[in-house]
Amino acid sequence: MYATDRGIEELLERRGEETLAVPMLAERMSAFVDEHPEFETAVERLATYLARDDDDLD
Repeated sequence: MYATDRGIEELLERRGEETLAVPMLAERMSAFVDEHPEFETAVERLATYLARDDDDLD
C-alpha cells in the first residue's frame, strides 16, 4: 500500500458522504500549494488529469 492510498482512504472515510464542487476543490488545491510550494508540480499534474475528459486519457 502506498502512502497516497492511506490518504485517499482517509479522505473517503472522513468526507465520503459529502459532495464536492469543482470551484471549492480548486480553491483548496491552490491553498495547499500556497502552504506547500514544493508540491506545485504534483498538484498541477493532478489538476490537469482531473480536468481532462476521459477520452483525452488514451
